[in-house]
Amino acid sequence: MRIRDTLLVLGTILCLLAPSAADAATPRVFPDGQRPDDSRLEPQKDLNAYFPFLVPETREAWEVRKRELKQRILVSTGLWPMPQRTPLKPVIYGKTSRPGFTVEKVHFESVPGHFVTGLLFRPAGKKAGGKHPAVLCPHGHGGRLQDYGAASMAALIKSGAEKFIKSGRFPKLARCATLARMGCVTFIYDMEGYADAQQIGMGVAHRLQKQRAHMNSPDGWGFISTQAELRLQSIMGLQTWNSIRGLDFLAGLPDVDPKRIGVTGGSGGGTQTILLCAIDPRPVVAFPNGMVSTSMQGGCTCENCCLLRIGTGNVELAALFAPKPQGMTAANDWTKEMMTKGYPELRKLYGLYGKTDHVLCRSLVRFPHNYNYVSRAIMYNLFSRHLGLGDKPVVETDYEPLTPEEYTVWDKEHPAPQGGDEHEKSVTGFLSKQSQAQLASLVPRQREDMTLYRGIVGGAIKTIIGRGLPRANEVDRTKVAEHDRGDYLEFTDILRLKSEGESLPVVSFFPKKAEYSGLAVVWVDGRGKAGLYGEDGQPIAAIRKLLDGGAAVLGADLLYQGEFLADGKPLEVTPKVGNNREFAAYTFGYNHTVFASRVHDILTLLAFVKGHEEDKAGAVALVGTGGAGPLAATARALVQDLVDKAVVGTGGFRFVNVKHYRDPEFLPGAVKYGDLPGLLSLAAPLPLWLAGEKGSVPRRVKAVYQAMKRPKYVVSQKGDESDAVMAAVPWLLGQ
Repeated sequence: MRIRDTLLVLGTILCLLAPSAADAATPRVFPDGQRPDDSRLEPQKDLNAYFPFLVPETREAWEVRKRELKQRILVSTGLWPMPQRTPLKPVIYGKTSRPGFTVEKVHFESVPGHFVTGLLFRPAGKKAGGKHPAVLCPHGHGGRLQDYGAASMAALIKSGAEKFIKSGRFPKLARCATLARMGCVTFIYDMEGYADAQQIGMGVAHRLQKQRAHMNSPDGWGFISTQAELRLQSIMGLQTWNSIRGLDFLAGLPDVDPKRIGVTGGSGGGTQTILLCAIDPRPVVAFPNGMVSTSMQGGCTCENCCLLRIGTGNVELAALFAPKPQGMTAANDWTKEMMTKGYPELRKLYGLYGKTDHVLCRSLVRFPHNYNYVSRAIMYNLFSRHLGLGDKPVVETDYEPLTPEEYTVWDKEHPAPQGGDEHEKSVTGFLSKQSQAQLASLVPRQREDMTLYRGIVGGAIKTIIGRGLPRANEVDRTKVAEHDRGDYLEFTDILRLKSEGESLPVVSFFPKKAEYSGLAVVWVDGRGKAGLYGEDGQPIAAIRKLLDGGAAVLGADLLYQGEFLADGKPLEVTPKVGNNREFAAYTFGYNHTVFASRVHDILTLLAFVKGHEEDKAGAVALVGTGGAGPLAATARALVQDLVDKAVVGTGGFRFVNVKHYRDPEFLPGAVKYGDLPGLLSLAAPLPLWLAGEKGSVPRRVKAVYQAMKRPKYVVSQKGDESDAVMAAVPWLLGQ
């Protein structure tokens, strides 16, 4: 390369790296080199953190919290609204017998073409007739066919963990056999990637390390991909759906009493038990073993999904089953402190219903992580009592283990279905199409439809963002500086959201030349408060025009903008927890995304403006420019009529084009609920000015405004963003 060319390249690089004149002219709020004192700059929470359960003081307060958490589970697992149930097409065959019970092979379709496989244990002999209680048995990472191995049995028996050399070697099947002998129809089914459930393999469902580029296209994607996360599709969600369909299968059997159903699983099966029993009303008793803990929450990709445990944990999620009876044990693992951290809180929660006797936890810390003979005995007696089988102690007895021919579901007459990448894409594709059809049917056609639409779509966005408008008394203002700029006053302040430990550097402009009209404009920009200034160090033309019209304008550096940046460079890759596996939920199952956090900041600004006692705002407008339009649209969707008018510069942005979960624009579920047009539609029927849409109004936005009889309340301006926003100023001022 010639010297001249080299110098040109270096000059270009330096120009890109150097701050713009507007950045340099933007006033600092915090001292040079000091970042805001903000809790979000601290290390993020991961699955190994501490998750205490703070029990509300009243039952009424808990019922409110319970509804929020149930919705969080449903949204995060992709089940909001609940998918339409397709035909199960159950097939039961290959019966074999043991004293006191029979075993049959089962497969059914939870999603068309996607099979759930397992074994059905039924009572035999004297207990064979009539209607029976039923038990659903999800399993953990030992698999349905967990085998301790012959060499381990002597030590297990000596320690008291197991009692029988033969049946104790297969602890999950021993559980099912005893439940059947008690009189329960029992179904144990495979997690994805285990035993006969190989359409989505172990390497994807549980062991995936790196994102797969070929499985991350908007035209076809797999699980554990950014496209799947944008639609809230996860292995955890699929397995939760499999569990719901498992209940459908059991409840539909002619020999099952659907009013007497229990659920129990250990480890990963305990996680599935917690979630299923929180969202499905049919189980009447539960035993989620090995996962109810204030410590580690579940380490596998199948036990995590985005949004699930933000602000909550497994103990509180287990509490959602109250006041129905449930039990668990504490072992020498992450549950070892349950007797002092978790169980007392569960008893207090059950006490709000007057049912402290409906929850039990037994300390078995002499054993490592398990669902062994001793743990199973506690479960048997709990289930016997609450499934109407009596109070007589249940004692597990031995039996001849099943042979591979007896426990393998697929055979020559019932060949295994095809799996692999194309099958995986077919499952995510079907779920997405079904979801889109459901949500499209909710788009209002008349004004009365808006309540349901807001409840489902708006409710999902509320869960995804995870926060509403703060109370005005939660926001503290610290005045930093005031400058008289001739035609206007310029203020710099620090806003602190006390309840969350968050701080914002804020700049605001107040008119002097014109009398204050009562209009306060919250202006957010992709560059933070630097976006409010031109290269001359003065407010940009549109803001000056607002000031001339008597409006006040306020802006801020949102999280990871401006003064939040240690090096001054725009954030391109968001922080994550220490886990090296490329899985969004390890970070965003416990922490808000940067996008959501920036929306929180806008909500803080709006709360301050609305509750500000000095120069109280009579009307509030929200403007989003320079890449912050989607943030403004989301905040507006959450506060609705608090914002009288909004100007949203979209730049043509759509969430579906986000390539990676560490992109600052990543928002789980955004595509599922209508992408940016879905967010914008929630503003109806309030006035909305769009820039960046080439003069057209997105179809869904137009449909909702028409249904609300306000089609002229949404305007889409042609031209570049700065011109379109300038054109919106008279509209904002009501001129």
